[in-house]
Formats: sequence, C-alpha cells, structure tokens
Amino acid sequence: MSQPVTVSITRTLDPGHDAEMLSWLQAGTTLAQQFPGFLGAGWVRPEAGSATWHMLYRFADGDALQAWEHSPQRQWWRSSAAGLGVVESRVERRTGIEGWFDDPAAQDVEDLRAVPAAPPRWKQASVIFLVFYPLSVLVNWLATPVLGDVWLPLRVLVVVLVMTPAMTYAALPWMTRRMEWWLHGRPAPWRRSTTSAG
Repeated sequence: MSQPVTVSITRTLDPGHDAEMLSWLQAGTTLAQQFPGFLGAGWVRPEAGSATWHMLYRFADGDALQAWEHSPQRQWWRSSAAGLGVVESRVERRTGIEGWFDDPAAQDVEDLRAVPAAPPRWKQASVIFLVFYPLSVLVNWLATPVLGDVWLPLRVLVVVLVMTPAMTYAALPWMTRRMEWWLHGRPAPWRRSTTSAG
C-alpha cells in the first residue's frame, strides 16, 4: 500500500524551439501512458515565450514511477531532446499530505493561471481535522479499557501507530474524495445533479 508520487521537473530551453518542445513533451506523455500506474502529465510556463518549462507527471506509487523512470523508452525519449538544448535544473518528488489534495488529471496548458491551484491550507487542515478528531476519539475510546493503566507516552505511541496507517491509507483518502468539490471550490455534487435535472 503506497501513495501516488508526483514528479516536478524544471527545464530550460534554447529560444526558438517551442514547437519542437511541445512535440517532445507530447511524445513523452504518449510513452508514459503505456505504463501501468500512470495517472497524468502536463506542463506549465510562467509566461508565453519563457525559456523555463515546469513539467509534471504522476504515478500511482513508487514502483510504477520507477518502472517508467528506468525504462528504455524513457531513456530514448530523453536522449531525443539532445538537439533542442534542453537543460534540466530541478527535480522534485512529492508524496504525503500535499499529494492527497492533488488533482491527478492531465493538464496541458501554457498559462500558469489556467492550472488549478492546490486547495488553500485552511481547507486542507479542515479536511485533516474532520478525519483526525473522530478517529482519535474512537481509537482512544477503544484503547482505554486495554491501555488505561499504561504509561502515557507509551499509550500515545500505540494509539499513533494505529491511527497513522488508518488515516494514511483509508480515512483521509476517503474523506478527500468526498470533499474534493469543496477543496477545489466547485459546486456540491447534489447541487450539480439538481441543476442538470432542471
């Protein structure tokens, strides 16, 4: 059981090669789509004509990502950009709480403003609270008869060891899926269905 991994790569490009760069990016996405666990890819630029390109791709877990990154297809694809003057300056891999709130859909856009932003931190914190508080109450209530006389730091450790995987792999992903509309500022699902019915 593992989490999706989003990879962000910043690359710079010699001027005058935008069309070739777009073709190269599309070829890489087409190749990556053939690999199990591929969730999406895209790119953004700070502004039209910028030499900086921020590329993103996402896989369902670390093993799926590794299969793509060590594949001969990807090696061939990367080597095919040699004539474009592409320079890779930064690579970032992201999992964990930030990853829970990512939208895995592909984005192919030129304007950074068109990319959906991550939800505000206060919304992320609210969703985490909606999971953490009731789960904490439940686990502590269940543990009290068994661990009531156990030394407090040890009791907290046991509770945290139970809660962490429950939150990471079950409760928080479940809640995030149900609150996705609110996190990203979209109408509630029941309001959409009412509107379309009318």
